[in-house]
Amino acid sequence: MATEEYKVQLEVFEGPLDLLLYLIKKEELDIHDIPIERITTQYVQYLDLMRMLDLNVAGDFLVMAATLMMIKSRMLLPPEERPEVEEEEEDDPRWDLVRQLVEYKKFKDAAIFLEALEEERDGIFGREGEHVALEAKPELALHDVSLFDLLSVFNEALKRVSQEDLKEIFAERFTVADKIEAITQRLQREDRIVFASLFDHMASRHEIVCTFLAVLELIRQRQIRAIQEQVFGDILVTRGDVE
Repeated sequence: MATEEYKVQLEVFEGPLDLLLYLIKKEELDIHDIPIERITTQYVQYLDLMRMLDLNVAGDFLVMAATLMMIKSRMLLPPEERPEVEEEEEDDPRWDLVRQLVEYKKFKDAAIFLEALEEERDGIFGREGEHVALEAKPELALHDVSLFDLLSVFNEALKRVSQEDLKEIFAERFTVADKIEAITQRLQREDRIVFASLFDHMASRHEIVCTFLAVLELIRQRQIRAIQEQVFGDILVTRGDVE
């Protein structure tokens, strides 16, 4: 449903475990005691958003959705009616998923730690191993955001526009190409833009979708970056050549 005239060829490199960890962190949930009904509802909402945008979503996302549904249905059963499990397993339908998430989080945290060490080494010794002067670090480091961060803002923008809003009928028709040009021109005037502000005063879902796809395409082409100064802070859009 993205738009008939334009489809962003963007692979979703993050997987279903990344989405679950994102939701758990965003909602400040206990990874060992996941409220499965709540997390399943939110997971499916994000999956629906990705489908609506025609993103190339791997089948693993659908498998995880089915797994969550199965766990949810088992959680509704009285303990005595739940399927038998092996002796070494916990009598909790969520146990296997929790184990996967904990192990995957360890892997991701280790990867982030090693990447930070590499960046620190490069900052001290330079790429060629020679000593360079240290620059003052900003108070908060900038981090590229994930697709799920962007989808969260996109979803909030959609909620502000009723699906049956009469303004939709009379709204000006936009294209992704129009929005790419508008964003590019705005970034020539401004160093950074709050991502959510791109959707201000929009009266139609069509315009919101076109704007979001334009952002994804510009990110794919490395013409812009989407960054955050703190976890779950405002997402900022900058030119791709701005550090």
